Amino acid sequence: MNGDAIRGEAASLTIGQMATLACLLEASAPKPGNVHRGADFEDLSFYDFQTAAVAIGPAMQQAADGGKVGEAVLAAVRATRQLAATNVNLGIVLLLAPLAAATSCGGSLRDGVRAVLDLLDADDAAQVYAAIRLAAPGGLGEAGEADVSGPAPDSLLHAMQLAAERDAIARQYSNGFADVFDLVVPEMQRGLARGWSTVDVIIRTHVHVMHHLPDTLIARKCGLDQAKEAAAWAGSVLASGEPGDDAYYEALADLDFELRSDGHKLNPGATADLIAAGLFVALHDKILMPPLRF
Repeated sequence: MNGDAIRGEAASLTIGQMATLACLLEASAPKPGNVHRGADFEDLSFYDFQTAAVAIGPAMQQAADGGKVGEAVLAAVRATRQLAATNVNLGIVLLLAPLAAATSCGGSLRDGVRAVLDLLDADDAAQVYAAIRLAAPGGLGEAGEADVSGPAPDSLLHAMQLAAERDAIARQYSNGFADVFDLVVPEMQRGLARGWSTVDVIIRTHVHVMHHLPDTLIARKCGLDQAKEAAAWAGSVLASGEPGDDAYYEALADLDFELRSDGHKLNPGATADLIAAGLFVALHDKILMPPLRF
């Protein structure tokens, strides 16, 4: 069997497997400020992310097989919480469930996810709100309308639109996943076209997105000014060079140090969630195909 045949056979993944692989790739790459296989947080480890990646696969397959988005989100969070003591992947699950559901719509994934978002109803809202409360993510704060501590609204999409300015995941529901399709995936494609390894592509894309979209998790925890400052640090990394340049790797190390200097308050977790979503799209559209070059 030649190399092309092996590649084509290996790339035949189920939607659940794509979701799991996207999560594993995102967590494995040593992205500045995030948990990865060489850096844990005090309350969250790389092994939590590995376990969670496996846990959500069946729920994402359920969404792809015609299940509702809210059901898939709640099932994924329940499966994760059975195996992990803290929130590991709520943002990722909220992004992957509509994308997984969109794979059954036919046509492009982008058109499919718009159709899926338009069909969200009160049941989806109730289940997503239950999932958010179960995951108990940090730094949510309070909202004047459609707050997650209160009853679920009739329209999940409206609730996400209300939160879009302060939350990158909610923004994807509001803009049809435009940040994923117009920023994350094209940057991945650019890196792959330059022959960079999968890990370098993921890290570079993470820094690129962090620079262009100040991380909303940092903003919620530490304020918008701090998120903008972190975005400027990411811009300095991009300006220092590219994968293969010593100056680039030194700048990455400096960024990682700054993001970890105060516990993990400056964890760019929202950016990492967008990277996982982009990896799912790249796997689905065969932009990125196993066997991967690390």
